[in-house]
Amino acid sequence: MAEADPGDPFSRVLLGFARELRAAGLRVGTGDALSYLAAMTPLDPTDLVDLYWAGRATLLSRHEDETSYDQVFRRYFLGEDAALRGQPTFTAESVAKAEAALVMPGPEPATENDEEQPVLGWMASDVDALKHRSFTACTPEELAALRRIMTRMRLTPPRRRTRRTEPSPAGTEPDLRATIRESMRMHGEPPGRLFFRRRKTKLRPLILVLDVSGSMAAYSRHLLQFAHTARHAAARPAAGRVEVFCFGSRLTRITRELTHQRVDVALDQAARTVADWDGGTRIGRSLDELVRTWGRGGLCRGGVVVICSDGLDRGDPEVLALAMERLARLSHRIVWLNPHKGDDPNFRPSTLGMMVAAPHIDLLLSGHDLASLEELAGRLPALN
Repeated sequence: MAEADPGDPFSRVLLGFARELRAAGLRVGTGDALSYLAAMTPLDPTDLVDLYWAGRATLLSRHEDETSYDQVFRRYFLGEDAALRGQPTFTAESVAKAEAALVMPGPEPATENDEEQPVLGWMASDVDALKHRSFTACTPEELAALRRIMTRMRLTPPRRRTRRTEPSPAGTEPDLRATIRESMRMHGEPPGRLFFRRRKTKLRPLILVLDVSGSMAAYSRHLLQFAHTARHAAARPAAGRVEVFCFGSRLTRITRELTHQRVDVALDQAARTVADWDGGTRIGRSLDELVRTWGRGGLCRGGVVVICSDGLDRGDPEVLALAMERLARLSHRIVWLNPHKGDDPNFRPSTLGMMVAAPHIDLLLSGHDLASLEELAGRLPALN
């Protein structure tokens, strides 16, 4: 089998998978392995779905080998025993583990003479512990690994019914246009079946409001990275609208700055736009501006608002209370991420700002580590 470039770890991983398939009895030749490498060139090598289906298309020549292929794939990329039959289901946890294995550093730097090559899945056992480690306790290498995992996360808001309808066999409203069209096709005879329509659904808007004041300095960049991931995913045709704001002593919209594909460039542009970075905190004033300037124009109407802040407000509590009340009436749900909550299930707000906002919060999470951000992504679609 042809050897890949030693400087390309992804090629070595893909060729290692082809060798595992051959060892399991599958007919995988050198040409098949090269086709696999060529198929993965325009794809994302950290995406399990791309890895799986590119291999299915290039490395399989017989349908009866599909079960063996799935088992080897699970064992090689996910570190599983693969006792289950059928196609593997890729959960967010499995995807995160596989991606972290590609970016997490080993215990010692590799040398050119090392014969043992990194294999995807070796570091998967460390990923769960890393996801539950606070951002403030991570080393720069671990933060780089977390950022790589975070780029694969998707925020999917709940859906709502619209006034528009679409053809559907399971609909409840008669489709008169389709019925008449079918009758005309049959020269005026009654159609042999009934046609129905149902209400369309669309994703609710997602509004991220991030605290970048001095008290949130240890978490601001990671939350912005999370917002960039959500904003970048919103560029897909089927994704919903995502708006991002930052606030310290005043509110700043940074949705346009986060459209750049490269996260470092996007965050640098956002940092230059936000004039009060690492400054004071005026939560009430900022949320009041959000409601007056943007909410009344329809941006927050029926949307899910995610506020990331520790609740240390130096402004007037009455302004915050009134802004939260108005925001709760405009939006569908309000989610608050407070890093001080941590992993404490019995957390009770102790700051004045949090106590004032608490009656209007529908879901309170921590946001201090990757696991809590994954929890937000998992619970967001169910906020009906």
